[in-house]
Amino acid sequence: MPKRILMGVVCLAGAVFAQQLKDGEFEPYDLAIKDLNAGAFTKALDDLNFWKDKFPASELSDARIAFYVQTYTGLNQPEKALDAAQSLLAKDLKAAFPGTNGQAMIIRLLYNATWAISHTASPTPEQLACGDKAARELMAYDDPLPGVAADKWAQARADMKDKAAAALLYIDMLPGIQAMAKRPPDCPVAEAAYLKALSAHPDKAAISYELGRALNCQGKVPQAIYEFERAAVTDPGLGEKVRAFADSAYTKFHGSDEGLAELKKQVKLSFLPPDGFNIKTAAEIAAEKQAEFDKDHPELTLWHTIRDSLTGDNAAQFFDSQLKDAELPKLKGTLVEAKPACRPRELSVAIEGAKAQVLLKLAKPMAGKPEPGAEIEWTRSVGASFTAQPFLLTLDADAGKIDGLRLTACAPVRR
Repeated sequence: MPKRILMGVVCLAGAVFAQQLKDGEFEPYDLAIKDLNAGAFTKALDDLNFWKDKFPASELSDARIAFYVQTYTGLNQPEKALDAAQSLLAKDLKAAFPGTNGQAMIIRLLYNATWAISHTASPTPEQLACGDKAARELMAYDDPLPGVAADKWAQARADMKDKAAAALLYIDMLPGIQAMAKRPPDCPVAEAAYLKALSAHPDKAAISYELGRALNCQGKVPQAIYEFERAAVTDPGLGEKVRAFADSAYTKFHGSDEGLAELKKQVKLSFLPPDGFNIKTAAEIAAEKQAEFDKDHPELTLWHTIRDSLTGDNAAQFFDSQLKDAELPKLKGTLVEAKPACRPRELSVAIEGAKAQVLLKLAKPMAGKPEPGAEIEWTRSVGASFTAQPFLLTLDADAGKIDGLRLTACAPVRR
């Protein structure tokens, strides 16, 4: 609440409440009021203590407690402010502080207690209940202060609502904050707490971000990314750093920014992802692409299996157990060289690249001259041998089972 308004009403309260003081009580009371108006909170605490010691049964004991709350707030001691405020918040404040000047005391008390709960990291249940009640009453307070201009009261009222809303948000988020502060963090408890808070405050991007953290530490990465993006998209005020973090989390997990624009639109529709929501990982996408490739190119997939096995640590064992004297399915490749060039009995074939990796040995010479560069495929070849360096797999093959060869006639053999 704007300071100039509250300071004025506190001074007014001091002048009126003085009528209820006992003989000799005015001096400590007046000193405390002057200290508070001057912002001398350390001295105010001493004067309040002196007043309380000398006049413990003062008719202004409730007002004195309110002054203690204000003093502890000024000293940045929120826990003590809440402890002091508890007895007052348990009462009917309008009965405890009647009239115009009592109204000012009530507003100051509620405002200070609301500030205090917002700045208490680990409130006791009693402190939490006190702060919650103060924030709710401050939020609902609508009686304008007499003597305060309408525009000034509107400004003060808006500030009261803002502070109350912030305190209630903090109270709802506090179980999640405390769970994440544990070492190690209690992420499932934090998730449940933030879900509850988000249900009460669906428009608060800060809760979405914290929920994302709680989800992320449980390995629920797609759901976490959804909440990070929702925080960044729905509240640009969180800054470029949050937006960049959310986008980076998506691209690292997904492998690219494909689909990110659609996700940014989706998160505006709901504070939680729909049932079955998922973001595919880069590994999942790669596996799908590989499965599609394997489906469309079974011969090349077979070759990769053979090549990788024959270049691994157990190459000889694999050849002896899987390839030697075994008939292989169809394979494809490019003819690199025929030996001899006419009527060859050996065909060097490159399955990948330009270098031959397979040698087809023919039981009978071919009738013609094969042209290098032809794309060929063959079936029913049988594993004969292999060398690791340089890599070459030798297969026994039947020329009649080779398709795609471009043959030209050989010159007649001169006798």
